[in-house]
Amino acid sequence: MKKIILAITFIIASSASIQAQLLKIGVKAGVNFANQTGDATFEGEDFNKEGITSYHAGLVAEIKLLDRFAVQPELLYSTQGASYKNAVTEFKNELGYLSIPVMAKIYLTDSFSLEVGPQASFLLSEKNDFDVEDAKTFEFGVNAGLGFKITKNLFIQGRYGLGLTEASKNADVKNSTVQLSAGFLF
Repeated sequence: MKKIILAITFIIASSASIQAQLLKIGVKAGVNFANQTGDATFEGEDFNKEGITSYHAGLVAEIKLLDRFAVQPELLYSTQGASYKNAVTEFKNELGYLSIPVMAKIYLTDSFSLEVGPQASFLLSEKNDFDVEDAKTFEFGVNAGLGFKITKNLFIQGRYGLGLTEASKNADVKNSTVQLSAGFLF
């Protein structure tokens, strides 16, 4: 009887250890260098675009599927947009999204990974200087980047995100963002 209880305890402990290695949950945050690509014509006037610096923060999970392959879904609050100006006026358009990237991670070494995947974003807020709410409420895009595990739990990432759908109802612009992040997996 003692051997059976010992065997069951060993199996449960091994199972918990394996699950802990396969799924890690954590947090990440960082800086966005955002801009918008495309034609910046509003109400018949052409504008020059300049990037804005903003932030992102949220939850991350890493699901290890193979020795050198994992899937990393994320739930982030991310601000994007651009600053527009012409000879007469200047305004900043800052869009706050709930972004859900799902990244495929290919580990080139034990610490260094290549990351690529789609992203769905839902508009939560729109701040601008001209009292017009013209942002679309959904955006789809793709991301590609690199990750590096500093320790077993601490990581940094660099990523480029390109919007594939238009970000505005009134202009042919798409979001373009470079993200630098740091995070911790528990």
